[in-house]
Amino acid sequence: MVARLATAIAVLAAASLQPVPAAEMMSAAHATIRAADAGRHVGVLADDSFEGREGGSRGGRAAATYIVEQLTKLGIPPAGDSGTYFQPFGGMRNILALVEGSDPELAKEVVVVGAHYDHVGYGNADNSYGPFGYVHNGADDNASGVAGLLELVEALGQLPERPRRSILIAFWDGEEKGLLGSYHFLRVPPAGLAGRRVVLSVNLDMIGRLRGNRLEVYGSRTAHGLREMVLQANNRPSHAAGLDLSFVWDIEEDSDHYPFIAARIPTVMFHTGLHDHYHRPSDDVHLVNLQGIEPVARLALGFVAAAANDPAAIPPFRGECRQESNATRNRLEAATPDTDGSPRGRWGIGTRNDPGEPDAPIVVRVWRDSPASVGGLLAGDRIVAIDDARIASHGDMLARLKAAGSTTVIDIDRRGHVTRLELHDAAR
Repeated sequence: MVARLATAIAVLAAASLQPVPAAEMMSAAHATIRAADAGRHVGVLADDSFEGREGGSRGGRAAATYIVEQLTKLGIPPAGDSGTYFQPFGGMRNILALVEGSDPELAKEVVVVGAHYDHVGYGNADNSYGPFGYVHNGADDNASGVAGLLELVEALGQLPERPRRSILIAFWDGEEKGLLGSYHFLRVPPAGLAGRRVVLSVNLDMIGRLRGNRLEVYGSRTAHGLREMVLQANNRPSHAAGLDLSFVWDIEEDSDHYPFIAARIPTVMFHTGLHDHYHRPSDDVHLVNLQGIEPVARLALGFVAAAANDPAAIPPFRGECRQESNATRNRLEAATPDTDGSPRGRWGIGTRNDPGEPDAPIVVRVWRDSPASVGGLLAGDRIVAIDDARIASHGDMLARLKAAGSTTVIDIDRRGHVTRLELHDAAR
């Protein structure tokens, strides 16, 4: 699946080597994702007239009608039951549309990108932090995710060519009632997906409160290489994302990414974080960071397009992710002091292997006044390349640092940004 992220320079070079029309079309696709258009969708879906879009309610049905109108305008064929966009269940309806893959074989593999469109209606003691009895418009949760997904769908139509794999666009219903729509989809595949297999899932939930440029990424541990794909999407200039990424290792049954993980399907979720207006009537349109939806949707587009277009096989589900958590991450990434008297070594770098990302060792120690320290390396950085060659493993990194000349160039991942550093060994 995963086109390996060589280096920041290699990424730039690869982009420059594309035929000019294709590169321009890729940039044009990302340029169609606009805050003003996302704001229009959020404004409609989070209007009081939709009465909080509770699953199965008249407001929920009205929201579904609006979404189908947008898909119809964009010319995306339906993939629900009986030739429609809808997959009904329990008085609710998922909305499904399919971008057919261009490769006769890989088109049978499906990348799902989804967002739930329901919210909690007027709120009650089971689904709201109050006050109850007032319309809960759910502007961030999850009109923002629906808006981002609609912008992504429009951008797919501007890609240089159709991706090899099929892309299913899914608007889930019943998420607030227990992830009912995504669970139903996996238990009872719709008629529109007959003969196809879901190989990857992406979830957009609450992407409307970007603060400090920080985006939370869930599920990157569910398959080898997913973190790398997110990095690539975040760092390509044409994507105009450039977000600070926080990779979350906790896996909880709290959004539509979870049913896919439980079904052992590699999955990521993009999320801008909880806030004081979560599941309250105050989650309203004027508080949504519309400009922040743009880079999140562009990152999602880059990630989805790369996964759907890669000729290599999608990596299998990594079961070890179910035993990992943020506590596991914190232990693995914990820095060690440089004051215990142990030898500095040539470059002054202490690293730790990550079994889930063996090709991105973690820097846990930087000796003061060492080449690494002078060059700008920090604890918490991940080393992804040395002298323009991608790291294969922790052992490979150690061997190449040992064999390097008096100057070496390393590419590091720091909060989702790939940065190039130059280290000089003055002793040589």
